[in-house]
Amino acid sequence: MPYEPPPALAGLSLAEIAGLAAARRLPPVDQWQPGRSGDSRMRIAADGRWYHEGGEITRPAMVRAFASLLMRDRQGRHWLVTPEERLSIEVEDAAFVAVDVKQEDEALAFRLNTDDFVIAGPDHPIRTAGDPDVPAIYLGVRHGTEARLNRSTYAQLVDIALDQGRLTVTSQGASFPLVPA
Repeated sequence: MPYEPPPALAGLSLAEIAGLAAARRLPPVDQWQPGRSGDSRMRIAADGRWYHEGGEITRPAMVRAFASLLMRDRQGRHWLVTPEERLSIEVEDAAFVAVDVKQEDEALAFRLNTDDFVIAGPDHPIRTAGDPDVPAIYLGVRHGTEARLNRSTYAQLVDIALDQGRLTVTSQGASFPLVPA
Protein backbone atom coordinates (compact mmCIF):
# COMPACT_ATOMS: atom_id res chain seq x y z
CA MET A 1 0.00 0.00 0.00
CA PRO A 2 1.53 3.37 -0.98
CA TYR A 3 2.28 5.98 1.65
CA GLU A 4 -0.32 8.76 1.80
CA PRO A 5 1.04 11.96 3.36
CA PRO A 6 -1.29 13.89 5.67
CA PRO A 7 -3.04 17.07 4.47
CA ALA A 8 -1.26 20.43 4.44
CA LEU A 9 -0.76 22.02 7.85
CA ALA A 10 -2.66 25.19 6.90
CA GLY A 11 -5.83 23.20 6.19
CA LEU A 12 -5.90 21.48 9.58
CA SER A 13 -7.34 22.69 12.87
CA LEU A 14 -5.30 22.38 16.05
CA ALA A 15 -7.60 19.56 17.19
CA GLU A 16 -7.02 17.70 13.91
CA ILE A 17 -3.25 18.17 14.22
CA ALA A 18 -3.28 16.88 17.79
CA GLY A 19 -5.41 13.92 16.66
CA LEU A 20 -3.01 13.06 13.83
CA ALA A 21 -0.02 13.30 16.20
CA ALA A 22 -1.75 11.07 18.78
CA ALA A 23 -2.87 8.56 16.14
CA ARG A 24 0.70 7.90 15.03
CA ARG A 25 1.56 4.77 16.93
CA LEU A 26 5.24 5.05 17.69
CA PRO A 27 7.32 2.21 19.09
CA PRO A 28 8.38 2.56 22.75
CA VAL A 29 12.09 2.89 21.91
CA ASP A 30 12.82 4.51 25.27
CA GLN A 31 11.60 1.35 27.05
CA TRP A 32 13.56 -1.19 25.04
CA GLN A 33 16.87 -2.51 26.38
CA PRO A 34 18.48 -4.23 23.36
CA GLY A 35 21.40 -6.54 24.02
CA ARG A 36 23.42 -5.70 20.90
CA SER A 37 24.87 -2.44 19.62
CA GLY A 38 26.39 -1.58 16.29
CA ASP A 39 26.64 0.95 13.50
CA SER A 40 23.76 1.45 11.06
CA ARG A 41 26.06 2.95 8.40
CA MET A 42 23.35 5.58 8.05
CA ARG A 43 23.54 9.36 8.09
CA ILE A 44 21.00 12.16 8.31
CA ALA A 45 22.32 15.21 6.45
CA ALA A 46 21.77 18.73 7.76
CA ASP A 47 19.09 19.24 5.10
CA GLY A 48 17.10 16.25 6.43
CA ARG A 49 17.98 13.74 3.71
CA TRP A 50 18.77 10.19 4.86
CA TYR A 51 21.64 8.10 3.50
CA HIS A 52 22.66 4.47 3.87
CA GLU A 53 26.18 3.44 2.86
CA GLY A 54 26.45 6.67 0.84
CA GLY A 55 23.24 6.25 -1.15
CA GLU A 56 20.21 8.44 -0.47
CA ILE A 57 17.08 6.77 0.90
CA THR A 58 14.40 8.23 -1.35
CA ARG A 59 11.30 6.36 -0.23
CA PRO A 60 9.38 8.63 2.20
CA ALA A 61 7.69 5.67 3.89
CA MET A 62 11.06 4.08 4.63
CA VAL A 63 12.47 7.32 6.08
CA ARG A 64 9.33 7.70 8.18
CA ALA A 65 9.68 4.13 9.47
CA PHE A 66 13.34 4.62 10.42
CA ALA A 67 12.52 7.99 12.01
CA SER A 68 10.04 6.28 14.32
CA LEU A 69 12.94 4.27 15.80
CA LEU A 70 15.19 7.26 16.57
CA MET A 71 16.37 8.42 19.95
CA ARG A 72 19.22 10.56 21.26
CA ASP A 73 21.09 9.68 24.44
CA ARG A 74 22.38 12.03 27.13
CA GLN A 75 25.75 12.29 25.37
CA GLY A 76 24.03 13.56 22.21
CA ARG A 77 24.50 10.37 20.14
CA HIS A 78 21.63 9.26 17.93
CA TRP A 79 20.46 5.66 17.75
CA LEU A 80 18.05 3.53 15.78
CA VAL A 81 16.53 1.25 18.41
CA THR A 82 14.67 -2.05 18.11
CA PRO A 83 13.96 -4.61 20.85
CA GLU A 84 16.99 -6.61 19.66
CA GLU A 85 19.65 -3.99 18.87
CA ARG A 86 20.55 -0.34 18.84
CA LEU A 87 22.52 1.03 15.93
CA SER A 88 24.34 4.34 15.91
CA ILE A 89 23.34 6.82 13.23
CA GLU A 90 25.32 9.90 12.23
CA VAL A 91 23.28 13.10 12.44
CA GLU A 92 24.95 16.18 10.98
CA ASP A 93 22.71 18.72 12.75
CA ALA A 94 19.24 17.60 13.88
CA ALA A 95 17.37 14.38 13.22
CA PHE A 96 14.40 16.24 11.73
CA VAL A 97 13.67 19.46 9.86
CA ALA A 98 10.61 21.57 10.71
CA VAL A 99 9.19 22.58 7.33
CA ASP A 100 6.03 24.50 8.30
CA VAL A 101 4.38 26.13 11.32
CA LYS A 102 0.85 27.21 12.12
CA GLN A 103 -0.40 29.26 15.03
CA GLU A 104 -3.86 28.60 16.38
CA ASP A 105 -5.22 29.85 19.66
CA GLU A 106 -2.30 29.69 22.07
CA ALA A 107 -0.39 26.94 20.29
CA LEU A 108 2.24 26.53 17.59
CA ALA A 109 1.97 23.39 15.48
CA PHE A 110 4.86 22.25 13.29
CA ARG A 111 5.09 19.82 10.40
CA LEU A 112 8.36 17.91 10.04
CA ASN A 113 10.10 16.63 6.92
CA THR A 114 8.86 13.16 7.92
CA ASP A 115 5.21 14.35 7.89
CA ASP A 116 5.07 14.14 11.67
CA PHE A 117 3.23 16.88 13.57
CA VAL A 118 4.55 18.40 16.80
CA ILE A 119 2.82 21.00 18.96
CA ALA A 120 5.38 23.14 20.78
CA GLY A 121 5.07 23.46 24.53
CA PRO A 122 6.61 22.21 27.76
CA ASP A 123 7.00 18.67 26.35
CA HIS A 124 8.25 19.92 22.98
CA PRO A 125 10.30 23.05 23.72
CA ILE A 126 11.77 25.50 21.24
CA ARG A 127 15.41 26.35 21.86
CA THR A 128 17.81 28.75 20.22
CA ALA A 129 21.47 28.18 19.42
CA GLY A 130 24.08 30.03 17.41
CA ASP A 131 24.40 33.75 17.94
CA PRO A 132 22.02 36.72 17.55
CA ASP A 133 23.24 37.39 14.00
CA VAL A 134 22.88 33.77 12.83
CA PRO A 135 20.47 31.95 15.14
CA ALA A 136 19.50 28.31 14.80
CA ILE A 137 16.11 27.36 16.16
CA TYR A 138 15.29 23.81 17.28
CA LEU A 139 12.09 22.08 18.34
CA GLY A 140 12.06 19.13 20.74
CA VAL A 141 10.45 16.16 18.97
CA ARG A 142 10.66 12.88 20.95
CA HIS A 143 13.13 10.71 22.83
CA GLY A 144 15.71 13.52 22.96
CA THR A 145 15.61 14.22 19.21
CA GLU A 146 15.10 17.66 17.73
CA ALA A 147 14.03 19.32 14.50
CA ARG A 148 15.85 22.34 13.17
CA LEU A 149 13.54 24.94 11.69
CA ASN A 150 14.28 25.52 8.02
CA ARG A 151 14.65 29.09 6.79
CA SER A 152 11.02 29.62 5.74
CA THR A 153 9.64 28.11 8.96
CA TYR A 154 11.99 30.30 10.99
CA ALA A 155 10.73 33.35 9.03
CA GLN A 156 7.12 32.32 9.73
CA LEU A 157 7.91 32.01 13.43
CA VAL A 158 9.57 35.44 13.50
CA ASP A 159 6.47 36.94 11.82
CA ILE A 160 4.29 35.35 14.52
CA ALA A 161 6.55 36.80 17.22
CA LEU A 162 6.64 40.26 15.63
CA ASP A 163 2.84 40.29 15.41
CA GLN A 164 2.95 40.03 19.20
CA GLY A 165 5.52 42.85 19.38
CA ARG A 166 8.46 40.83 20.66
CA LEU A 167 10.96 38.16 19.61
CA THR A 168 9.43 35.54 21.86
CA VAL A 169 6.70 33.03 21.03
CA THR A 170 4.29 31.25 23.34
CA SER A 171 2.77 27.81 22.88
CA GLN A 172 0.70 25.81 25.35
CA GLY A 173 1.60 28.19 28.16
CA ALA A 174 5.38 28.09 27.62
CA SER A 175 7.39 31.03 26.26
CA PHE A 176 10.39 30.65 24.01
CA PRO A 177 12.85 33.39 22.99
CA LEU A 178 13.88 33.41 19.32
CA VAL A 179 17.20 35.17 19.88
CA PRO A 180 20.11 33.23 21.44
CA ALA A 181 21.42 34.59 24.73
